[in-house]
Amino acid sequence: MRAKVIRLDPIACDGHGICAELLPERIVLDDWGYPIIDPEPVSGELLVHANRAVTHCPALALRLERAEAAIDDRRADRTGHRGAA
Repeated sequence: MRAKVIRLDPIACDGHGICAELLPERIVLDDWGYPIIDPEPVSGELLVHANRAVTHCPALALRLERAEAAIDDRRADRTGHRGAA
């Protein structure tokens, strides 16, 4: 099973906090009850719990992406274009 990264759509998030209850190892809530996601890839047994947190989000604000795709996105954010940096 490949590592994945949890991504949050902050506009869709309503701050229910279920994700932090289901995956406290990687998600904590800020002072207003909105999630702060650990950017490190998730794998192994923790990936099962991450998938459950994504599935149970009532606002559909979480998703799991391949870790490689997330790294490419971060490079694009810094450089303004996709591809190798």
